[in-house]
Amino acid sequence: MTGFADILIGLSLLIGALFTFVGSFGLLKLDMPMKRLHGPTKAGTLGIGALLMAAMIDSFLSGHGTIQHILIMAFLFVTAPISALFIAKVHIHTGTCQKPPQPSEDSQWATKAVVDTQET
Repeated sequence: MTGFADILIGLSLLIGALFTFVGSFGLLKLDMPMKRLHGPTKAGTLGIGALLMAAMIDSFLSGHGTIQHILIMAFLFVTAPISALFIAKVHIHTGTCQKPPQPSEDSQWATKAVVDTQET
């Protein structure tokens, strides 16, 4: 069982390192701020998640497993997409990036204030 666990830990570390490298490479090489959000938030989150998974497997097999690794992973997977959404909305509203196409007047959109046109 420990041979299989060692292989699983090694694969998880390799996958985590690969995703983290791709995320950091995307952060450095992509030119626009909105493109730069994708590297750290998606690939970086998966990379850190795989590294934490390796740490969890090792700690639980050694008998010193705690809930802290699971809490860190849950916090990471909840906060990274939310922070990326807020950073993207700031870039859209401040005009520091290309604006997305405007929606039609009758649709509701997350970054456009909906004006009530009905008269009371």
